[in-house]
Amino acid sequence: MFTIFSRIVHYGLKNFYRNGWPSLATVAIMIVSLLMFFGLVMFNVVTGEAKNSIQDKIDVSVYFKTNVSEDEILNIKQSLETLPEVKPPVEYISRDRALEIFAERHQDDPIITQTVRELNVNPLEASLNIKAHSPEDYPKIANYLKEPNLAEKFDKVTYFENQKIIDKLIRVIGIMNQGGLLLTIFLAIVAGLVVFNTIQLAIYSNRDEIVIMRAVGASNNLVRGPFVVEGVVAGVIAAVASLALAAPIVYFVSPYLGVFIPGLNVFKYFYTNLLALFLYQLLFGVAIASFSSFVAVRRYLRN
Repeated sequence: MFTIFSRIVHYGLKNFYRNGWPSLATVAIMIVSLLMFFGLVMFNVVTGEAKNSIQDKIDVSVYFKTNVSEDEILNIKQSLETLPEVKPPVEYISRDRALEIFAERHQDDPIITQTVRELNVNPLEASLNIKAHSPEDYPKIANYLKEPNLAEKFDKVTYFENQKIIDKLIRVIGIMNQGGLLLTIFLAIVAGLVVFNTIQLAIYSNRDEIVIMRAVGASNNLVRGPFVVEGVVAGVIAAVASLALAAPIVYFVSPYLGVFIPGLNVFKYFYTNLLALFLYQLLFGVAIASFSSFVAVRRYLRN
């Protein structure tokens, strides 16, 4: 068994180098496919970070009537934090703190500053700022806030003002996820067809040798094996080369993406997850190349 396996690997490597341009063309196409696959992985990282950034800016603010005591508000805060949809902690802003924030925001406006100083009664309301784990959770939180024993204490709930934005965000995230999945499937099919056709060309070039091997009693596995090895070699080389080409591209675009999405460092993600990314590339490339090679040779052997 070991002897047969070593011969298959030997013939596969020999054929890969002997085929020259067809092998180079296979590797080149695989590199392009893997670069696109890598781009899709990084696109998911960027969109995921963008989604988190947008989600952090969306919340539900509940403003309480001025006759609601602080103890009642804190009890409601605790009850909200027990909901599985709510991302703790729920931020409590007292009436005094709300007035301080208002004064800080308008400190450059002398008229408003003077008016705030002359106020005898604080007109602002206490509030709770509620964040959800995901945009899909906001409707459940809003339904909870509609309960009569709670709703009577509220002056305003901002979810209904932000509902269109939240619903739109949910749709955009869903489209991104579906689009990414479809693009991945499309790339896999394209890469597979390219390798399939390249291996078919290699089989045609070596058809005389294959006929001789079958005439002397070589098994189908011995005939098929070297071509599968060729596909695996092409996948491995393409995986290494695609990451080598992707590294400077990621380094160059990382600062620009960081401007649009604060806190995002794509290059840091790249080098901290380099091994995992290489394994993804390797598995993707080898799986497509070896499977396409197997199918191509099997089709020939059937004929």
